Amino acid sequence: MSKGYQILRCDLRPQAEELLPQLLQAAERVLRSGRYILGAELEAFEREFAEFLGVRYAVGVASGTEALFLALRAVGIGHGDEVIAPAFTAIPTVAAILMSGARPVLVDIDPQTYTLDPALVAAALSERTRAIVVVHLFGQSAEMEPLLRLAADAGVVLIEDAAQAHGSKHHGRMLGTFGRMGCFSFYPTKNLGAYGDAGMVVTDDAELAERLRLLRNYGQVSPYRSVLCGINSRLDELQAAFLRVKLPYLMGWNQRRARLAQLYQELLQIPQIRHPVVRPYNEVNWHVYVVRAEQRDRLWEYLEAHGIQANVYYPVPIHLQEVYRFLGYREGDFPHSEAAAQEVLALPMFPELEEAQVEMVAAAIRRFYGYA
Repeated sequence: MSKGYQILRCDLRPQAEELLPQLLQAAERVLRSGRYILGAELEAFEREFAEFLGVRYAVGVASGTEALFLALRAVGIGHGDEVIAPAFTAIPTVAAILMSGARPVLVDIDPQTYTLDPALVAAALSERTRAIVVVHLFGQSAEMEPLLRLAADAGVVLIEDAAQAHGSKHHGRMLGTFGRMGCFSFYPTKNLGAYGDAGMVVTDDAELAERLRLLRNYGQVSPYRSVLCGINSRLDELQAAFLRVKLPYLMGWNQRRARLAQLYQELLQIPQIRHPVVRPYNEVNWHVYVVRAEQRDRLWEYLEAHGIQANVYYPVPIHLQEVYRFLGYREGDFPHSEAAAQEVLALPMFPELEEAQVEMVAAAIRRFYGYA
């Protein structure tokens, strides 16, 4: 185990081992088919994932980043446009906006859910705003009703970044299905993860779905005949086949994560640790278990020294990243995002994590703060 860890933040090996016979069977099916790009496996996975979410169309692409980029391109967003996004998010959210040619306009977060604050979104709207990218960070739902109203009243597109929200629900409805499009990542550490990069855009709009299919494959309507300026962003047959194996297990895995999250909450009833806040109308997939910790960096070092891997998602908010200084923001502009970056800590969380291991993590944290 790398760095001598006894407990990893996310260990992908047990799941792969458990599913290995099915994964090998799926791989053999693809290899024997002779079709490795845009074939039957992808068509089947697109259909199955759409059915899982309750949407009409799903379009497989190469990554979650390109899912967002292609969603923006599909509605014509480009140079001179503004796209509102949270200041506290993974870099790919903003990278995709910049790839489209648009300018990210950052907004601070709700400090309880780490998602866009609707009141601040309203203040950030301008005549150049073309879209709002709503990030369901850590699998937590944003407040969709006010955000949908804002988008409708302003005549802008709402796109969900559901890269971390596979199976999370808001008022009983799957995240990724509220906006004009929903964008998913199947990066290996996601709740539904591929064995490589992969992504998906989902929508109920037939015209958008067709446009996305064109954009992901050079805009081609037939071999070597392009009608749109597209790119190469295709979810390959092997990854589609692997994801088909894993999809039926997803909600069971999420339930297991929920049990582990409950156990953390039960074992760490101490004032130095603030647990995630889940509103009663939301169901969280517990993609990661992120707490707010006093003396965060010292606790992180302590856990590492005792063989427990933790991570910080994310140590630097977007507006303070060196590469994004050109956006013109400065320290103090987004206080909730900056506070989160100083305090959040992701504890070990994956479906195969044993309850005894959660107890070990909790005991180490209690010892650090001086509890027996």
